[in-house]
Amino acid sequence: MTISMYARGVVLILGASSLLCARVKTGLDVLVEQDFAPLAGKRVGVIANQNTRTWDHRSIVSVMAKSGRFKLTAIFTPEHGFSGQGEAGEAIASGKDAETGVAIYSLYNRGSYRPTPEMLAKVDALVYDLQDVGARFYTYPVTLVYVMQAAAPAHIPVYVLDRPNPINGVTVEGPVLEPKYNSMIGYGQRPFRHGMTIGELAQFFNAESRIGADLHVVKMEGWDRRMWMDQTGLEWINPSPNLRSLTAVILYPGTCLVENTVISIGRGTDTPFQMMGAPWMKGLELADYLNGRAIPGVRFMARRFTPSEAPYKGQECSGVEVELLNRDELDTSRLGLELLAALLKFHPDKFTLDRKIMLLLGSDKAAELLKAGKTGAEVEEALAGETEAFRKVREKYLLY
Repeated sequence: MTISMYARGVVLILGASSLLCARVKTGLDVLVEQDFAPLAGKRVGVIANQNTRTWDHRSIVSVMAKSGRFKLTAIFTPEHGFSGQGEAGEAIASGKDAETGVAIYSLYNRGSYRPTPEMLAKVDALVYDLQDVGARFYTYPVTLVYVMQAAAPAHIPVYVLDRPNPINGVTVEGPVLEPKYNSMIGYGQRPFRHGMTIGELAQFFNAESRIGADLHVVKMEGWDRRMWMDQTGLEWINPSPNLRSLTAVILYPGTCLVENTVISIGRGTDTPFQMMGAPWMKGLELADYLNGRAIPGVRFMARRFTPSEAPYKGQECSGVEVELLNRDELDTSRLGLELLAALLKFHPDKFTLDRKIMLLLGSDKAAELLKAGKTGAEVEEALAGETEAFRKVREKYLLY
């Protein structure tokens, strides 16, 4: 094996074969093996979607409904709905599960992201089991925060069934979110890439935000922090409609950073989050410039594409495609910051750090540096101290 240490303070042990082992058991698999003992005799609500499955592809709702150890009384769904197919940002309606007849409550509706007391009236315990992607911008962990905030005053215990961080549990990168930018697309003082599992994040949120929930994490078995998702022995299931491969998830903490109303990030193509473009974008110039920035682990190719979703639905866009060369070398924070710097450099009349970008970037300090013409590498170096400070706080909540 080769050991490579990067300046950002992360040690990665390369050589995929060294981590290949028996299948990882998720928190759900462990709970099934325990015959749901912690939930015996309770009325249970579950936060899940159709992608939440056991190692042999059984839906968590189906398994729980058939257990006989407790009564499943409520299903709560995040962004994209219980089917997991709703479009990003699309309001999700409540309803009823066709298989079990159990009520489905949406936690992603306009102006309503939290369980209400009425939704929790017949619930003695809550079980959360959603696959996170390891990036601060993803909404599922924010849903967990809101669930814990609703459960704490009602004295309802929350059981978080842990799952792998698909882009490994070692790497920590990027500016830390300032509290003023807390939103549904980012909560808690975390960098772009936090290197934590959802169970570890639950502990972090509960303590650092002083939520005070009665929190129980059902740990995984057999997971190593260095693992990428394709080293766990688990089936790949798209965590959301536009994250269709591990490559897309790896690039997501960087490429998602430029998504707003004037940039297409490839939604409505076969490879969302692996390209960006607009009808006015200078794709050739951008590709040359970004390749000249020598961002480790990726290269760029000028690309034209016509998305079938907004923005620019049905319009030809010029832009760049990001090719992943080496995931172990890639600094996704540097990637995202360099993309922002390049867009500001080449298209100052078209692209600005608008409200959506700031909710993603989450840092006034980073924004000021970018507006002053600093490169992504310079921004990352200037803010390295706060990333390192998060890494030290994070250590308190690691389970593996």
